[in-house]
Amino acid sequence: MAVFHARPGQVGYGYPIGILCAEWHIPFIPGDLNNAYTFDFPVRYLTVPGASGAGILRGTDFEPLFIEAAQQLEREGVRAITSNCGFMACYQRSVAAKVDVPVFMSSLLQVPMLTSMLGASRKLGVLVANGSGITDRLLTGTGITDLSRVVFQGLDHQPHFNEVVIQELGALDEDRLREEVVATSVDLLNRDPSVGAFLFECSDLPPYAEAVHRATGLPVFDWAGFIRYVHNAVVPTTYHGIV
Repeated sequence: MAVFHARPGQVGYGYPIGILCAEWHIPFIPGDLNNAYTFDFPVRYLTVPGASGAGILRGTDFEPLFIEAAQQLEREGVRAITSNCGFMACYQRSVAAKVDVPVFMSSLLQVPMLTSMLGASRKLGVLVANGSGITDRLLTGTGITDLSRVVFQGLDHQPHFNEVVIQELGALDEDRLREEVVATSVDLLNRDPSVGAFLFECSDLPPYAEAVHRATGLPVFDWAGFIRYVHNAVVPTTYHGIV
């Protein structure tokens, strides 16, 4: 029989995935990373005080805050650590260097894998929250070295997305936001028919993946699916059945 030991001050156990959360004023609907109903396993949400979502999108440096918070999650026993904004890729290497569990601070870490999955003539369309925020530091954190097959498209030009995510006005019309995400995806595909798949950087976008898939017929990869992928690695599935 296994012997378990209490961690001082800890009142909850059994969280395989820890999510480092910048401070946002957004209603997180099911499918969003910050809605617990998105996952069928426990997730430990940890707010990082002082790290604003707006600051993350502008490139403000909150690195020490995220390192400290990641170390707290590791002490609490999580088996992998992620975040709630893809622009936290800037902290990927520094956070991963300070803990001993897998770290995936951004959905953008999938880019090298997804471009490898597509044929050499196909590109990956990447929808991001802030089109002007794709910096060298961000790309370095994600391991993206070849931009020839990656097409970034910001959503900040869309009125309602701008209200919800950039301005953080505190209200979200799901139908309006879905229409804007679909319209942006279709427009990107019309401008560049070589796009063979989509990736959503933003943690607020997974609820709209199905609609984009239906509108374009293309595979859509998002952050929620990435978290499930990592979860299956750190909490392996037990298979049952007969042969």
